Amino acid sequence: MELTTLALLLAQIAAILLLSRALSVVTRALGQPLVMAEMLAGILLGPSLLGQLAPHVMDTLFPAASMPVLKTLSQLGLVLFMFVIGLELDPKLLKERRGSSVLISHASIFAPFVLGLGAAWWLHARYAPAGVGFLPFALFCGTAMSVTAFPVLARILTENGLVHTRIGAIAIACAAVDDVTAWCMLAFVVAIARAHGLSEAGLTAGLAAVFVLVMLFVARPLLKRLSARLLVSGELSSAHLVFVLLLLLASAGITELIGIHALFGAFLLGTVLPRDGGFAKLLIAKLEAVSVLLLLPLFFAFSGLRTRVGLVSGVGDWLVVLGIVGLATLGKFGGSTLAARLTGLGWREANAIGVLMNTRGLMELIVLNVGMDLGVISPTMFTMLVLMALITTFATTPILHWVYPEPEALRQTEAALLTRT
Repeated sequence: MELTTLALLLAQIAAILLLSRALSVVTRALGQPLVMAEMLAGILLGPSLLGQLAPHVMDTLFPAASMPVLKTLSQLGLVLFMFVIGLELDPKLLKERRGSSVLISHASIFAPFVLGLGAAWWLHARYAPAGVGFLPFALFCGTAMSVTAFPVLARILTENGLVHTRIGAIAIACAAVDDVTAWCMLAFVVAIARAHGLSEAGLTAGLAAVFVLVMLFVARPLLKRLSARLLVSGELSSAHLVFVLLLLLASAGITELIGIHALFGAFLLGTVLPRDGGFAKLLIAKLEAVSVLLLLPLFFAFSGLRTRVGLVSGVGDWLVVLGIVGLATLGKFGGSTLAARLTGLGWREANAIGVLMNTRGLMELIVLNVGMDLGVISPTMFTMLVLMALITTFATTPILHWVYPEPEALRQTEAALLTRT
């Protein structure tokens, strides 16, 4: 009996959620965040494992004809998720500790970006898709090396009791600055990749700049006045929620039409919406569960179905993977640690900041999928960078415990709590 499109989609969602939750038991025991289970579930359901062990099962559950539907639904989940991330990004984090956080975050972006550009010189000839020029490929490699996963880092800090410590506050602030900077970089890279010439790229960049200015200086003041009217007795009505969702679709649609991807518009709208009166918290409460628990795992599964570890074959390819992991870690960890040391932190805290900033996870996968959709990177390069994201994210917690032992973390937490009281 052949499954209908809807029945197949429901079966796919059930399989993805079940495997993610089953793996979360293992990853949680290893001290890893939930995102690791979701990333691994996507890869295990794809050609890297299920396709090797039971190709007929994979072809039945994830036939090629169903991929556009799964992709579209996962993209919708990403739009909602990036909107929530924008809502959760506290502007105060960008104002407090401006000196240290800006220096550390920019160092953690600049160093791996330069190393990524350098790596592109010897990766382009072998791993770039046919017809892709060096500039978009190199810019994308630099951007992919520079990403820090803000939501994953926040989860790691929470699970390790470091949220209220000094390094926790600095790491969150740095990751917030990183997020904003990385999305601006990605928007620029997408504009270059989609453009057919420098004039078109300039037009895209100009339109994007105008849209950002309108959102910051026109939309934000209007939304601040409107938010008080949208809240009725401290609650957000269904009609008003629909109105916000329409704004979200409009913002995401505009940036997609401009040529810098819908995710940028979703994230930008989330950052400009007011935080006063609990408006942002109510929106997060309404949208976070469906975006994070239901739709986001579909994105991991779709990424996993694109990841074919078998493409990385031979000693040469695996040495390239190790080289990419080494360069990415050297740039992120090295740049962050040295910058943190220059701001006056001790070596123990500076190393902890460097380890935390090397977390990539979800944000890296978003960037990589954008690159694949644009045709800037090949499937092999995509797989190599996914492996880099997995390794650097998995290594964060155990290395953090090594460089910043629990007694020291608890001492810092207690000191922070005493200072607050």
